[in-house]
Amino acid sequence: MSQTPINPRRLPPLNAIRAFEAAARHRSFTRAGEELFVTQGAVSHQVKQLEEWFGFPLFDRHKREVFLTEKGEVYLPFIRGMLNELYAVTQTLMDKGSEQLLCVSAAESFMVNWMINRLKGFSETHPDINIRVTSQNQVDDLGNIVGEEGVHWVDLRIRYGRGKWPGLEVTKLFDEDIFPVCHPELITSGKPLRDLNDLKHHTLIHDDMQMSWSNWLSAAGSAQTISPQGPRFSHSHMAIQAALNGHGIALGRSVLVLDLVRKGQLIRPFPLTVPSQHAYYLLCQERSINKPKIKTFKNWLLSEAKNFISQDDLTLQET
Repeated sequence: MSQTPINPRRLPPLNAIRAFEAAARHRSFTRAGEELFVTQGAVSHQVKQLEEWFGFPLFDRHKREVFLTEKGEVYLPFIRGMLNELYAVTQTLMDKGSEQLLCVSAAESFMVNWMINRLKGFSETHPDINIRVTSQNQVDDLGNIVGEEGVHWVDLRIRYGRGKWPGLEVTKLFDEDIFPVCHPELITSGKPLRDLNDLKHHTLIHDDMQMSWSNWLSAAGSAQTISPQGPRFSHSHMAIQAALNGHGIALGRSVLVLDLVRKGQLIRPFPLTVPSQHAYYLLCQERSINKPKIKTFKNWLLSEAKNFISQDDLTLQET
């Protein structure tokens, strides 16, 4: 079957498309120019060129920001999808040596408290696959990171959520439970810590997770109110470190703290557990799921997750 030839006169200029996507993401021609290493005027000119090619505006321009028009909103997801595919294929073809480089992104708390402890085992078993680990905050909308070594395509992402990522292959790794944890010496500090009412005698550690102390107590069936006072951290691994240092009681997420509880570095003062509405998932582009390096890492990760969940211990009982 013959394919319809592409008419280049009916394709918009690639530089203008890149400028359009960057400007839409930043809502700023200036910030788009900084990303693309061109001036604000060059971005404005390229976007104007694209609008003239179409014959209608793609942005509503304001003094400090630009906003997509209705037609711009329709066009943007297709452009992002196209650039996504282009980055992926280009990265595959550019360097054969990169075929055994596997880039994995995840939340910092998951990397620090769960994954890094296990990566040595993967590297020892699969020395031919080099792992590049990056924070999910470093991954842009196109699924790549830009570092000193250039652009790297992210092969796999580990995300915390409800499992709804359209267009991606999604595999659940863990469900999660949430419960209080603290340093073992806290229960011998002289302040009572026998039940939830005793929380008022202790410092509570807060972090910016989906479940606050007030929400956790309500879900656990307690009517007591909690003071918002106490140290607050932007990431769960910071709150966990504060608990390890004896600064107070934190809400521990099971995936992040069970290794520490099993080692006796943290304890659970109460047996109460509240299930989270979120879980951990492994995400991959559907076109990439059969790549050998991705299959190898995915199988290893699922095995580690299964072993973590099935460990026979008493950590879910009262300490």
